[in-house]
Amino acid sequence: MDSADVWLRYLRRIGAARPASPDADALRTLHLSHLRTVPFENLSIHLGEEIVLAEQPLLDKIVGARRGGFCYELNGAFAALLAALGYDVQLLSARVFGPDGPGIPYDHLALRVRTPTGPWLADVGFGKHSHYPLRLDSRADQPDPGGVFRVVETPEGDLDILRDGAPQYRLEQRPRALADFEVGCWWNRTSPASHFTRSLVCSLLTDTGRVTLSGRTLVITANDGTRDERELGEAEVLPAYRTHFGITLDREPELDEHPG
Repeated sequence: MDSADVWLRYLRRIGAARPASPDADALRTLHLSHLRTVPFENLSIHLGEEIVLAEQPLLDKIVGARRGGFCYELNGAFAALLAALGYDVQLLSARVFGPDGPGIPYDHLALRVRTPTGPWLADVGFGKHSHYPLRLDSRADQPDPGGVFRVVETPEGDLDILRDGAPQYRLEQRPRALADFEVGCWWNRTSPASHFTRSLVCSLLTDTGRVTLSGRTLVITANDGTRDERELGEAEVLPAYRTHFGITLDREPELDEHPG
């Protein structure tokens, strides 16, 4: 991809104009635009595609091939776009909460974005999460269309991100490089214990709610919480990826019953 127009193409990909300045208002617009156009998906894992954590391969996939990805890919690419637009952006490592507490190190990649009005948590790679960036320097409730969020300090100096009172992930505050996430990415795409090897998902925020294709189960959720769920036939799956997510595939991803 020609580096001269990659950022313009990225902005076109997410349907956003180049901001006049790297401020908080523009960040909110870019964040929501990204969530509504670039799906959260783990299809590469089930298509046998390599996942390369480097700027150019990520841009080739998300901008060039008009695909989505999971946290390392989505937030990795979004960080590159924000930096190109003049934002002060840093990659942060997080551990996702499960039934037994926080998961493995480098389990999740999120972004700290500093603007003239303060630091923000930007995250376009966590699936169902906040629609807009969250203030990292606030400890008050932060209402958002995706729920009520709160940032809570831990005794060790990390930050727990809560949604509707439930902890989502524990965020470290030390900046990281994209290469630092290689081990976490490898574990998430290969381990039998990983949620991503045990599930097949493609999900996108919409103006009216969310659309998700999980295996062959298509779920369309409205903003009021009502759900329309149905099982697709084999011939309907690839058209559904094109229609709902803008993803063109030459074969259906298949869940490996024995990952690893």
